[in-house]
Amino acid sequence: MKLKRNGTQFSPLFIMAHGAGAPMDSDWMNDLTEILVSHEIQVIRFEFPYMEERRHSGTKKPPNAKKILLETWKEVIAKVRNEHPDSPLYIGGKSMGGRMASLIADEEGVTGLIALGFPFHAPGKGPKDRIDHLLTLECPTLIVQGTRDTMGSKEECDSYPLSKKIQFHWLEDGDHSWKPRKKSGHTLAEHMQEAGEMIAQFIRKK
Repeated sequence: MKLKRNGTQFSPLFIMAHGAGAPMDSDWMNDLTEILVSHEIQVIRFEFPYMEERRHSGTKKPPNAKKILLETWKEVIAKVRNEHPDSPLYIGGKSMGGRMASLIADEEGVTGLIALGFPFHAPGKGPKDRIDHLLTLECPTLIVQGTRDTMGSKEECDSYPLSKKIQFHWLEDGDHSWKPRKKSGHTLAEHMQEAGEMIAQFIRKK
């Protein structure tokens, strides 16, 4: 398994997984990584098996089964811990990548969880079992979410009885990828910078 590293060796470690549709080096992932590195955070990226296969074959395939996604996360965590046994470790990522990380954060005993556009439900549907584990989550957690995210708007998330270990940072008028509408007066670039600052603050407080 190939890990992509950015940042200095002795910086805090954040393993950032990609979402369901785009690879670890998409423009969105690259831009946020650059911002986080500027805040002296070491970002480690990887790809789930289906995305690695997609990269080599050129054929789009759907995400792996949850079991494989979680096993991949655990393998990456073990590899990073073997190389950096004394470093505080944060895990998370974009949408699906962050959701899978949230399912093992307590089990793995990581320092913190950082979810970037959490998919609380499929668009137009209810959360079903997607939030069950978030009700009792013990891992300190930051969720950076657009206020009009179709997979979890501010209004919807405010109604969920989530663990008190979870804190939100809301990006005004942002969609699932934090992109705001022009009429909002905000830009995606501004939201990315704001998100990077909040992630850095979250990490520095631990």
